Parts: sequence; structure tokens; C-alpha cells
Amino acid sequence: MPGNKVSKQKPCHHCKSRPASAPPDTSTIHYEKFWLYRHCSSVQQRDRQAQKAGQLFSGLLAMNVVFLGSAFISSMIFNHVAITLADVWILLSILKVLCLCWIIYYLLGTSRQPHAVLYRDSHAGPIWIRGSVLLFASFSILLNVFQIGYSAILIQCKSRVEIVFPSIEIFFILTQAFFLWHHSKDCIQVQHNFTRCGLMLTIATNLLLWLLAVTNDTIHVEIESQLREVEQRFEGKAPFSHPYLCNETASCTCPNTTICKVFQKGYILLYPFNTEYCLVCCSVLYVMWKNVGRRISDHHVPHIKPRFRLQGVVFGPLLGTIAVIIGICVFMMYQIQATSSVPSRQAFVIYYSYYIVLLPLMSVGAVIGTIIHALEKKELDTLKNPTRSLDVILLMGAALGQIGMSYFSIVAIVATNPRDLLNSLILSHSVLLIFQSITQNVFIIDGLHRQPFMPPDKEEEMKEGQNHEAYDQRGVNMLELGQEIRKVSLSYIHSYSHLSWKRRALREISFFLVLCNIILWVMPTFGAHPVFENGLEKSFYGYSTWFAIVNFGLPLGVFYRMHSVGGLLEVYITA
Repeated sequence: MPGNKVSKQKPCHHCKSRPASAPPDTSTIHYEKFWLYRHCSSVQQRDRQAQKAGQLFSGLLAMNVVFLGSAFISSMIFNHVAITLADVWILLSILKVLCLCWIIYYLLGTSRQPHAVLYRDSHAGPIWIRGSVLLFASFSILLNVFQIGYSAILIQCKSRVEIVFPSIEIFFILTQAFFLWHHSKDCIQVQHNFTRCGLMLTIATNLLLWLLAVTNDTIHVEIESQLREVEQRFEGKAPFSHPYLCNETASCTCPNTTICKVFQKGYILLYPFNTEYCLVCCSVLYVMWKNVGRRISDHHVPHIKPRFRLQGVVFGPLLGTIAVIIGICVFMMYQIQATSSVPSRQAFVIYYSYYIVLLPLMSVGAVIGTIIHALEKKELDTLKNPTRSLDVILLMGAALGQIGMSYFSIVAIVATNPRDLLNSLILSHSVLLIFQSITQNVFIIDGLHRQPFMPPDKEEEMKEGQNHEAYDQRGVNMLELGQEIRKVSLSYIHSYSHLSWKRRALREISFFLVLCNIILWVMPTFGAHPVFENGLEKSFYGYSTWFAIVNFGLPLGVFYRMHSVGGLLEVYITA
């Protein structure tokens, strides 16, 4: 019979690699014959399929919500008669209420179920990320308070929606910040699909809030620039007209009171922090979404958690502090001169000269750090890490903003008058900015994939523990074990003495780049926008086109600097 023939061939198949003189091994267990093994394999396969299906469904949900909100916001921009800002606020308020319901349910229900959070991702939600969430959340709440106060003073010409919307926003920011601070490391093991959909809905809502904030910020800068050009027209320069400005701004102006001026200036000053808050929340929520249903084994848990220490670094903090102090002076000088009725050419020259000096130093430091990484020959960390994967994607994606604006500036300058002093400075700034972004990304990404450095005493403890375990399993003699430990320790200390200068150099470079990225984040965040105020690119591409380019690139460039600070701190700690 065919069945008997197959059963006779099976033993020969398993004994094919055995010598002819060896008897058949009757003690071999064929797990594929057991029902439990086949059942567990099918269960694992079904679990993976269900996980992919849940991620796909929740991703489609977020995509549809983002498209719907983007259609509303785009309609408000291009046809502000049919779709008004109040309509967009109503849609976003509905989404925020749905997100609040899910977050409250997660806090009070899902996370408190038995075996809900068996694992926590040690790489997710580091302290600097959660600290950024709290910092930007505080500024965003204060921003909405100023908006409520400003709208209350001008209630005669403002809609009541402009008071209700910021009130809902405050409650949403408070709840979301509390949720991310306490649960950003969760690997939830229950209600997978519902949790994924809730996280994706919250991500989509934050993306739409960011898109609306960027749009309103663009309109705000546009109105300020138009008012400045109106002042220039009265001084005898060419007039400028733009169809976007309406008569409402003339009838709804801030009265000449101190409290109204405080609300107005505070709103303008704190506005950029709201866009940063939305982007940071999206990144943390995405890591939580990737960790839904994730089971972390023991070898994923780091044996040693490196801590931030300033020991052994001198030149990096010193040079970085000098760069920050000079940058603050340049920023204040620029704000005083460039924001006046007649922008000073000298302010732009000083501003771009500062960048032209600082960017090459940062590029050289990043290149040296990358070379040291190659010489160090440290093992790469190849374990699955959603946080690190997201960091790499965000670094590469956010860098496209300032790289894109730089290429547009290069084309505009080369096509007009590259020999002019200011134009040549802008051209050099654009080229150096592209090179600095690329070299810094390579240095950070290479450093994030390196195994963290362990001191000799910690390494000896780990080796001793591993050797004790080997002794328990193999029965190695204690004398041989001690000799092996001493050999390993001496070898490690010898390599440590030879590689210490490399680690010190990496720490110096990382800390210097951290401080430089901080000042490069502060300057555009608090209102230094020479890419629009110098007038070169605006006159070449046209008012609306260049505003769209700046609208895309400037927020991403600000986010890139802030995210680079976090990545460089990780490189500094692991060095």
C-alpha cells in the first residue's frame, strides 16, 4: 500500500546523514508528528496574520481621517467662503472628543485588565522625549489660554467657536500628555485591534492639528509681511497688493490696552511650540502602535542602562556654549534690525555669516565621529527596535525640509545674481546646510546602531555571571574559571586603554553637536525666518509659491533640529 511505503521510507530519510555502522537512533523525537506542535505553529501563524490585519485596518482608518481633514483644511485655504475656519474647528473638535473617550477608556479600562501590560519597551519614551512632551504641552496650554483671552476681549467681532475650540484643546493636551508620560513604554497584550485603532485615530488628529497650525502660522506671517510692505509703500517704495487680506482685520483690531497686547504678543511667541508638540506626540504614539501585542524576550532587555554624565568632556561643552552665546547675540541683533519697518541688509549678512562659520564646524565634527565609529569596530545592535527605526525615519524625513528649501534657494540665486555679497552668503549657507544635514544624519544613525559601552567592572560581572552559568551546566573547574575571568578582564582593560581616546572624542563631538543643534532650533522657532524676509526667493518664485515651500520646509527643519538633539544625546550616552 502507498501508506506503508511512505512509512518505510521515513526512517531512511532521517538516517541519511548517519554512518553505515551506526545503529538507527530510536530516541529521536519528531515534533512535526505531534498535534500540539502543529497546533501551536498554526496559532502563532494566525496571531501574526491577525496582527498584520489589525495594523492594516488601523492604518487605513488613520489614512481616511487624515485625507478628510486635509480636504477640509485645503478647502478653507482655497475657498474660505464655503468652508470656514469654524467648520475645520468643529471637525477637529469631534475627533478630539473621540480621542479623549478612547484615552480615558485605555487609562481606566484596558491598562488595568489582568495581564494587560506584561512587557515594557525600555527604548520607547526616553526621558528627553517625555520631557519634551510636557514642555511643549505646557507652552501649548498657555498658548490656548492667550487665545481664549484675546478672543474674549474681541468678542464683538469673534465667533464663540474661537473660545470653545481652545477650551477643548486644553483638555485634550492635558489628557494626552498624562497618557504619554505614564504609558509610552506599554506593550499592551489585550484588545489589540481596538487599541491600534485608538492610537491611529489620535495620531491622525495630531497630524491634522499640526497641519492646521502650520497653515495658520503661514497666514499669520503673511499678514505681518504684508503690513510691513504697506509701511514701506508709505515710505515711497513700490506698493504691494495681495487679495488675501480682508477688511475684517481693520474692523477687528486689538484695543490699545496692556492686557490685549500681552495676549497678542504671547500668542505670537508661543505659536511655534504647538506645532512641535503635535509632531512629538505623533512619534511617541507611533512607537506605542508598533508595540501593541509585542512580546519582549530576555535578550531584548539591556543588562546595563547607560546614564547621562558630564565626566570626561571639556572641549565639547566649551565650544558649544560659545556657539550658543554668539548665536543668541546674533539672534537678538537680527530680531531688532530685520523686523523693523525697513529690514537692515547688515542683519542678514551677520545672520548668514554666523551659519557659514558654524555649519562647517558641525560637519567636520560629524565626519570625524563617523570615522571613529568605523575605527572602533564595536558590535552593531541588530535587535528589533521600533523606537530606533522611527528615529532613523524621522531624521531622514525631517531633514528633507531644510534640504529642499536649500536647493530652491540655490536655483534662485544662481539664476539671478550669485556675485552679490548677500546672495553669495545665502548660496554658501544653502550648500553648507545640505552637507551638514547629511553628515550629521550619517553620524547619528551609525551611533544609534552601536552597542553601548560597558565599563570594565560591569563587563567583568557579566562575564563572571556567564561563566558561572557555564560552570553550572558543564562542570568547569573553579580554578580554570578564575583564570579565564582574569584573562578576559586584562584583555578588556588593555583594549579600554587603547580605545578610551576614541570614546572621549565621540562624547566631545556629540555634546558639541547637541548645543549647536539647540541654538539652531531656538533661532527659527522664536521668529528668525530670513528665508522669507530677505525677499530674494520670494521675488524669484512668487509670493504664493515661496510661501508654500516655506510652509513645508520650515516646520520640518525646526523639528529636525529638536529630534537631532535627542539622537545625539543617545549617541553621547552610549559612547
